[in-house]
Amino acid sequence: MLSRTADNLYWLSRYAERADFVARILDAAHRLAALPSSYGGRTSNEWASALESTGDADEFKKHYDAVNERTVCDFLAFSRHNPSSIRSCIETARENARAIRTALTTEMWDAINGAWLELRSYEGRELSRDEFSQFLDWVKQVSLAFDGSAYRTMLRNDGYWFTRLGMAIERADNTARILDVKYQILLPASERVGGTLDYFQWTTILREVSAFNAYHWVYRESIKPVLVADLLIFNRQMPRSLTNCVGMLVEHLDLIADSYGRRGESQRLASNLRSCLHNADIDRIFASGLHEFIEAFIGENNKLGAAISDQYLV
Repeated sequence: MLSRTADNLYWLSRYAERADFVARILDAAHRLAALPSSYGGRTSNEWASALESTGDADEFKKHYDAVNERTVCDFLAFSRHNPSSIRSCIETARENARAIRTALTTEMWDAINGAWLELRSYEGRELSRDEFSQFLDWVKQVSLAFDGSAYRTMLRNDGYWFTRLGMAIERADNTARILDVKYQILLPASERVGGTLDYFQWTTILREVSAFNAYHWVYRESIKPVLVADLLIFNRQMPRSLTNCVGMLVEHLDLIADSYGRRGESQRLASNLRSCLHNADIDRIFASGLHEFIEAFIGENNKLGAAISDQYLV
């Protein structure tokens, strides 16, 4: 496969996954902001936390003076100035798809091209809260349709493996950011990390990573921060957990290495990251600092992404 084609497939999947992530972050912010100000432990920083989750706070400050529902929703959903806005993600994903149209199945192309066409009907409109919530649900459905079409229609060859790499490395980064921001931004000032946190906030976070039912199936008890972290970091059965994402990265990098007849830095980094997760446990992480652990993970995940680019992509 040409490295240019691999690059387009990889980034097509990353941007489709990122659009879904931003929609989930905005949905969570809406749900948390809807809580009464008197609700136990609630702080009024949900919109700041949404910006921190996406890592776009500095870019936001260049274009907006205040952090509130209107400005954050506009910036994260529709802004052309934000390369990670939902609009920009879908547009960039479509550009990558168009560049390699013949490498995609009909179903994959229809999913991403149809999303781009429908997105244009939302631009320039003043959306009510209900309409905006419907828009976010639509974005999530777009991601499901694209991911499902890739899973169900692509040949299991290097093209498919590069789409899985893009999805997995983006999803690992997103899960880590959601978990980190929950502790560092939404955590009430009077609450120690790992203490009792607001049940509704944690329930919202679990729902936004499609893990609410999974949590109760695994633990069969009330929601506790340490168990939420355990689920999203270590549970191999949880599709969005860090361990599952890294496992997918190792698996598909190994398949590429076997197919191409050589291994490199990306295989080494992926294996090391899996070993680090395998040797860690949630009690030690909480004792040494969840924020520090996640910050280190994000750094290693970014290093792995750079290695994949250097080794295989344009």
